Amino acid sequence: MTFIPETHIGVASFHRFQQLALEEHVVFYYTGYFSQTMVTAMGEALRQRISYLDATNVTRRRLFSVYVELAQNVVHYSAEALSDCHQTVPEVRRGAIWIGEQDNHFYVVCANPVLRQSVEQIRNKLEPLRAMSLDEIKSQYRDKLRRETEVSSKGAGLGFLTVARDASEPIEFDFVDEYGSENPTTLFYLKAII
Repeated sequence: MTFIPETHIGVASFHRFQQLALEEHVVFYYTGYFSQTMVTAMGEALRQRISYLDATNVTRRRLFSVYVELAQNVVHYSAEALSDCHQTVPEVRRGAIWIGEQDNHFYVVCANPVLRQSVEQIRNKLEPLRAMSLDEIKSQYRDKLRRETEVSSKGAGLGFLTVARDASEPIEFDFVDEYGSENPTTLFYLKAII
């Protein structure tokens, strides 16, 4: 059997990735282009995978709920799309999602590019959620259900509230320059611990 030299296929890089995934207790990971079809297929794979995890039904439900919300976030709001966001065919957008285990809790992280001009708007939605109690989050969730959907929202505008409601700790987020400050996008990371 002949192997292609490691410099051509990145075996060493893949090995480092595998080692890091093991060290970080990654249960599920996907990076690439997301569509509704991909989210559904990954959801089915995840549902089967988490059925084998040592977790309560409530934890599994919350884990799956957060996965769906974060995957939908990529599908609807990633700034890198293969399709025009104004067309009627299903959107296909770039991002990543991973689920892992840490300190007897599960976590879900999503990453996707967003336009720099959207950073403050996103930050202004997330920062208050970090300071709210669970009761305050639930109350705001109910209030939002009764109000009209935001014009810029592609859903009911409940995604971040759902993630915050299902998380056991305040959600974490960050914006990281992917290609330098001259690029019109930045990478948006959101993490929820279940």
